[in-house]
Amino acid sequence: MKVILNKDLAHLGEEGDVKDVARGYARNYLFPRGIALPYTPRTVKLFEARKGDIEAKKAQKRQDALGLKERLESLELSITMPAGANGRLYGAVTSQTIADELAKQSFQIERKRIDIAGTGIKNVGKYKATIRLYENSSAEIQVVIIGQEIKTESPQAPARPVRRRRDNAEAAPATEAAAEPAAEAPAPVEAAAPAETPAEVTPEN
Repeated sequence: MKVILNKDLAHLGEEGDVKDVARGYARNYLFPRGIALPYTPRTVKLFEARKGDIEAKKAQKRQDALGLKERLESLELSITMPAGANGRLYGAVTSQTIADELAKQSFQIERKRIDIAGTGIKNVGKYKATIRLYENSSAEIQVVIIGQEIKTESPQAPARPVRRRRDNAEAAPATEAAAEPAAEAPAPVEAAAPAETPAEVTPEN
């Protein structure tokens, strides 16, 4: 279905642009929100009358993009990331990472407008990123990745059970003593039999 945009829409176009969209998308989203109007002879005439206004807005956007380009290209964006001793990052710096860092400095840039080489930056160093602004205008910014080394502590050996060994050492003599057979008790000494008393001799008469 052919429509004329009544407002700028980031992923679709600018005010006054003629676009082909799905009928359901137009009726359920664009028309109820006033973002677009049906493409008819009446709406074409309406936008022809607004053409001067629309071009003035576009000229202002070009001027704003030029000022933003100068501000961005004078910026050196520093990003600190966890890294190993060899400079390899734990993770990667992506367009979303750069968009978040720019937001901290009051630059509202959509991540889709930020282009970096490959799937992301994975090592410390200096890099360049391209930011698409308005129409064919773009800015190239300097990105410095600083590594923050994470030191991991080696696990300590468990404490030696000194007390347990000492207790065992103290218990050892007692155990050995218990293991030794008891000394034989001396045999009982029998009492000596009393000497026989000689019988008395009765003198004969």
